[in-house]
Amino acid sequence: MQVGIQNRRQLVESIALFKKDGHNHGRCIDSAMNTAVNLCSRRGARLTDLRRRVLELVWQSHQPVGAYELLDILKDERRNAQPPTVYRALDFLLELGLIHRIESLNAYVGCNSPDTSHPSQFLICRDCGAAAEISDTRLDRAISGLADDAGFSIVRRTVEVEGQCPNCQAG
Repeated sequence: MQVGIQNRRQLVESIALFKKDGHNHGRCIDSAMNTAVNLCSRRGARLTDLRRRVLELVWQSHQPVGAYELLDILKDERRNAQPPTVYRALDFLLELGLIHRIESLNAYVGCNSPDTSHPSQFLICRDCGAAAEISDTRLDRAISGLADDAGFSIVRRTVEVEGQCPNCQAG
């Protein structure tokens, strides 16, 4: 499958997280946080301490994390953490495109490119739980075309592919 230059760069960066020697996770988190601060500043959105912390927790690993997992961590740090505060923070981060929701897992992962509107597809390892965001506009166009041909109006699209990452394949 041929992927456009921008999509190829994103694909390579996303898939690098599956390979232990090709991914600098500290740099990944720093980049995500800097992008969030800049994006919020440009859009006049307020990245509160709680929203920032939820985003950091989502980026702590490349495994999708559920709202109640986040809540359990936050309760250790903040006595007043409640489900509505976590869900409001997640809604804010989703609205700005800083995170994605993995529908099949009812969990969240950080977005690789929140600065640009893009179609997202996800590779999810069924063994270790790691998830990588990929973006292929051709796949997105194919889905739109097939839906149009069927007279179907798409409200939301989520493409999730389950399999085994290189680390788990190697055993």
